Amino acid sequence: MVSLAFPQRYAHYATYRFARPNTTAANWHGGEPEPMTLDTQLTISSQNPFQTELDVLVVAISPEFTGSELATELDALLDGRLSKLVSSGVISGETNKSSTWHLPAKIKPLTVVTIGLGKPDRLNAGVLFRAAATAIKQASGRQLARIGLAGFPCSRDEPNSTDAVLIGGLVGAIGQDLYREKKSLFPAKELVFFTSDEVSTKRAEAIATGIAMTRNLVNQPANHMFPESFVDQTLEQIAGTNLQSEVWDTDRLVAERCETMLAVGRASDKPPRLLILRYPGTAAGKSLPPIALVGKGVTFDSGGLSIKPSDGMMTMKCDMAGGATVVGTMMAIAKMGIDRPVIALVGLVENMISGSAYKLGDVLRSRAGKTIEIHNTDAEGRLVLADVLDVAVELSPSHIIDFATLTGACVVALGNDVGGLMGNSEPLQQLIRQAADQVGEYIWPLPMYSIFDEQVQSKVADLKNVGDGRWGGAITAAKFLEQFVGDTPWAHIDLAGPAFADKPKSWCDAGATGYFVHTIATLLENLGSKQV
Repeated sequence: MVSLAFPQRYAHYATYRFARPNTTAANWHGGEPEPMTLDTQLTISSQNPFQTELDVLVVAISPEFTGSELATELDALLDGRLSKLVSSGVISGETNKSSTWHLPAKIKPLTVVTIGLGKPDRLNAGVLFRAAATAIKQASGRQLARIGLAGFPCSRDEPNSTDAVLIGGLVGAIGQDLYREKKSLFPAKELVFFTSDEVSTKRAEAIATGIAMTRNLVNQPANHMFPESFVDQTLEQIAGTNLQSEVWDTDRLVAERCETMLAVGRASDKPPRLLILRYPGTAAGKSLPPIALVGKGVTFDSGGLSIKPSDGMMTMKCDMAGGATVVGTMMAIAKMGIDRPVIALVGLVENMISGSAYKLGDVLRSRAGKTIEIHNTDAEGRLVLADVLDVAVELSPSHIIDFATLTGACVVALGNDVGGLMGNSEPLQQLIRQAADQVGEYIWPLPMYSIFDEQVQSKVADLKNVGDGRWGGAITAAKFLEQFVGDTPWAHIDLAGPAFADKPKSWCDAGATGYFVHTIATLLENLGSKQV
C-alpha cells in the first residue's frame, strides 16, 4: 500500500486492509455473464417490405385502422381479413397490443406481427419507442436473421419519432437473461427500417448503445458487479471512444477526505472507487464549462446495520442504476459527438455488514467539511453522493445533475414509471422536462420548500442523514444533497421507480430499463454550444 500522510482522524482508513479474495476479473464468483450487446445491424430501406425477404415484418396499426398506408396495403394483400379482424376486436390497434400471422399468402416475409399504436392524438416518441420494443421483444424468442419495421408514422420532420422507433427496435431484445443456458431473447442479426425518407442511424445507434450498456451493468448481480468490476467493465467498453478516465482508489479517497463515502463502504471486502469520465466536446463547445453528471453507484445495498428484509434486499443489485445511467449516457454522447463538454462522476461502494460497519449515532465529516449524524445506515446513497457532489463542485461545472435510486418514498409518490425531479434551479428543471417530453420518458417535479430544510438538521452535528419520520422522504433526501452543491445550478433525479422493473413489461424484460439515458443525451445535445 502506498504510504501517504493523512490527518489523524482518517488514519483508520489508511491502515484498514480490504480483503479481496477471488475478485479479479479473471476469477469472479459464479459463471461469466454473456453481456447483451448491440450486434444488430441497422439498415434503412425504401423497398416494398411485402416484397422483401424477412423472417418477421412488424407493421404498426391504429385502433381505427387508419393513418397507415402500409397497413391498408397489407389488408388488401390479405383480402380484407386484417381490417375485419380489427373491427371485430380479434386484433387490436390499442397501445402495445400485438398479433402474429405466420406464412401469410402473397407476401415474402415469413411472419407478420401487427403492433398497436393507440389513439393518434396520444402518439408521441415514447409511444413509438415502446411499440417498436414490444414488437421486437415478442418476435425475438428465437434467433432470426432479419426483422423489418414498417408503417410507423415517422417523417424527416419528426426526427425524434424516427429515432424512437429505431432505438426501441434495437433494445427490444436486450433482456436480463445474462446467465441462462437457454436464452429467452435473441437480438436479430439485422433490423430493417422501411421508409422513403433519408435517415441517419448514427444517433439512434449511439443512444441504443448507451441504454444497452446501462441495462447490462445493472442486470449483473453483486458477485459480478462490485466497485472494481464496474470500473473495469466501463473502461473496457469505452475503449476506442474519446472519453478520458480517472479512477480514485481507497488511498486516493482517503487523501481526498471522502469520509462519508468510505464509511459506507468500510464493512465490505470490495473496496470503493470513484470513477471520473471526461468528454471533451467539439471545437464549437469545448471552451464552455462542463456539465457534471453524478451517479450513485451502490453495487449492493444490504441496508448495513439497519438491515433490509430479504424481500427488500433481493433486487438491490439495481442500487447502482444511477451510476450505470451516467456511464451509459456518456457512451451515448461520445458516439453522438455532441458539442458541450461533460464530466461524469460515479461513487461506487458496497453497503455491507461487519465489525467495521458504520453505526447508528456515528458522526461523519464529509469532504465538504459538514458533519453528519447517522440515523439510518440504509440511507447510504446520499452519504456517497455528498462526497461525490463536493468533488464535482470543485471541477467548476456550469450545472450538476445527479442520478440515484435514492428513496422508496419517491416510488410511493410517483409510482414505478415516473422519475422524481428536484433541485435548486427552475430553468435547469425545465430543460430536463422538455427533453423528457421530446423522447416520451416520464419525470415529475417535487417541491423543494424551505420547510424541509429543518428536517435534515441534527442536534448533534450539522446534518442528519434522514428527515423527521417517513413523510416527504424523497424531498428530505434531496434537501440533504442540496447542502453539498453550493450555488451551482443543480438537479436531482430519483430513479427508484423506473430504473428497474420487478416484472416484465410488454416492451422490456424484467430488470434494468435504461431509463433516462435517452432524455439526458437529448438534453445535452439540445444545449449544444449555447450559454445556459
